[in-house]
Amino acid sequence: MQQKFIYQNKKITYTDTGVGEIVLLLHGFGEDNTIWNYQTNFLQNKCRLIIPNLPGSYNSDLLPIENISIDDYAIAIHYLIEQILENEEQKFTLLGHSMGGYITLAFAKLFPQRLNGFGLIHSTAFADSSDKKKVRLRGIETLLQYGSYAFLKNTIPNLFSTNFKLNQWQEVEKIIGQGNKFSVTALQQYYTAMMNRDDATIVLINCAVPVLFIIGTEDIAAPLNDMLQQCHLPNQSHIHILENVGHMGMLEATEKVNEAIEMFIGTLK
Repeated sequence: MQQKFIYQNKKITYTDTGVGEIVLLLHGFGEDNTIWNYQTNFLQNKCRLIIPNLPGSYNSDLLPIENISIDDYAIAIHYLIEQILENEEQKFTLLGHSMGGYITLAFAKLFPQRLNGFGLIHSTAFADSSDKKKVRLRGIETLLQYGSYAFLKNTIPNLFSTNFKLNQWQEVEKIIGQGNKFSVTALQQYYTAMMNRDDATIVLINCAVPVLFIIGTEDIAAPLNDMLQQCHLPNQSHIHILENVGHMGMLEATEKVNEAIEMFIGTLK
């Protein structure tokens, strides 16, 4: 059941299910917290899962912040944790997919004392290249011209592996269908925040906790070559490379992702 909290006079929704070790899951761009449904079903009897809808996603309000940054989203997540957890020193595990991974890195930079581990699920610590920033700028313009649904219908299929698109097209269509839940402003804000984020490799180098990396060999958004340059930066890395998987391992390789997350959480107890 969806719950809510108020942050800067805006409503942010989340689910809170299960008992045990606390794990917070952050979804990516053009998604909401249902992207984690397969992981929720698998993990809810093993740990406590807190899964927000990021500001601007589904029924969470946009934050009233001009020139919003990835750090702003991380601060909102910290406020959520402060509200939910009675013990302000209690630690938890934070896992983020894609844009959620950028927010995870920002959280690890700003609030490292709250984490016993964190993970990048198809996400990178590298900042956007100049070419990537140009793509984001074109995306912001395209959103204004054609709207959220048309934009996501055109971009989401590129996130999946070739084989998955051919054989599991219903799953791809389901994610595209969520495009109606997003305002143009929300997606433009996400793109702006992602485009302007700093390189976060120093967070990986300096972190004192284990880091999980889940990487797809066909991922065009967090490419394998990029990830191989950074996944050994932390003092303790847990690396899972998924063959013939794109950017959406939670759907494309559900069992392997579930097992990787469960194994990682087990090492943190």
